[in-house]
Amino acid sequence: MFRVDRSQNRLSRLVQKRFSDLNLRERDHLQEWLANQSDALGEELLIIQKEFDGFDETRERLDLLALDKDGNLVVIENKLDDSGRDVTWQALKYTAYVSSLNKTQIVDIYQQYLDRFRGGGSAVTRLCDFMEAEDLGEIVLNPGNDQRMIFIAANFRREVTATVLWLLSRGVRAQCFKVTPFMLGDELIIDIQQIIPTPEAADFMIGMSTKDSEEKATQDNKNKLEKLRYEFWGMALERLRADGVGIYRNINPARGHWLAAGSGVRSCPFQMIFSGDEARVELSLNRSEAQENKWLFDQLFGQKDQMEARFGAPLTWRRMDGNKQSLIVFAQTFDGRDREVWPEMIAWLSTHIRKLEATFHEPLARLGPQIPRLGGSTDLDDNEDEI
Repeated sequence: MFRVDRSQNRLSRLVQKRFSDLNLRERDHLQEWLANQSDALGEELLIIQKEFDGFDETRERLDLLALDKDGNLVVIENKLDDSGRDVTWQALKYTAYVSSLNKTQIVDIYQQYLDRFRGGGSAVTRLCDFMEAEDLGEIVLNPGNDQRMIFIAANFRREVTATVLWLLSRGVRAQCFKVTPFMLGDELIIDIQQIIPTPEAADFMIGMSTKDSEEKATQDNKNKLEKLRYEFWGMALERLRADGVGIYRNINPARGHWLAAGSGVRSCPFQMIFSGDEARVELSLNRSEAQENKWLFDQLFGQKDQMEARFGAPLTWRRMDGNKQSLIVFAQTFDGRDREVWPEMIAWLSTHIRKLEATFHEPLARLGPQIPRLGGSTDLDDNEDEI
């Protein structure tokens, strides 16, 4: 690995090191780096526990336990300068141990992790945010036999790579990441590269394995929810058109829990939310660059008193510093499962989505052209938010 000196148009070689030479330790350093920056492994992973030892009749503990975006459990085993001979056997045991974890147990494990290492917070809320779901009941966690393994080391022994390749050929999802430390003066630089399977061959080697064991009851529930939402949004859109809500005039019913309409600023739609226990209207600041969303949120929040006076009620301002998106929300409790409540619920949505648009249309029109450009795109609303 080289550093480019642009002023001299020359390369400077970085000095490759061993972790042991740098007095770096697996648990105190490599594990902590990955626990706090899991996307260093090339995807969004939610770390739900570290040093997990919740196995019956054994004192063994795995390094990191995570969830991927499909709800699969991911066992992450870290080694430093050498993978060792037994790392695949360890990971296979741990994967077998966690394969029986149900949703309630996973939520409890994650809650313990948040309470012990992250200063608390709601495991259910964070899981729903990560899985992009409205309710925990819609989420399938640890389905079937789709658990995954990730191995991390500076060097891999042949018996380890051969075993991982064999597992891949049998449809077991396993990956090897080579992590290499470099020094540039006093600065430590870490290079993390996926070596098995290579990123180019990953889809081919893993294949399109079906998830035959996913709970049928959960899938049936999802289908029923989608049908229910489609029916609700059909009724809601009829009411909105009758009430002259122009921003939804070209919107069709959807099967999701939300329905969005353009605000005039790209990727900042007005949204209506329908769930089993409440209705919401919200302004979603969801541009591709988090900094743009936070800038726009801060500008609007600076006018909070005027905004809420214009809207007619206090709003919930969710900057969500750990996420790309920010939200400005107004909600009301309803029993959305009771169809007899739907007319009242829809009337509430119609009234408050108009209030939300009237409150934020002018500030958005004024602030939109001033948003600091980080993604290189314009702010013309091409109705791409209208789903």
